[in-house]
Amino acid sequence: MQRRERTRHLIELGGLVQKAGLVDLANDDRATLYGAMLELAAKARDDGNALALWKRRGKRAFDAEAEGSEAQ
Repeated sequence: MQRRERTRHLIELGGLVQKAGLVDLANDDRATLYGAMLELAAKARDDGNALALWKRRGKRAFDAEAEGSEAQ
């Protein structure tokens, strides 16, 4: 991956953290956010259904957001 593409990818991932409300929830504490992400990764490794569940929830949220922006 080229540097510019990688930078854009990382910015988009950071945007998802913000969009999910995690930055405000953790009072912008990076150690808390990192710990939470480590916990999610561990859960995903232990629970084979976790990723599928999270994907469905995320897709529904994206779809709902798209419908809301179309209505405006």
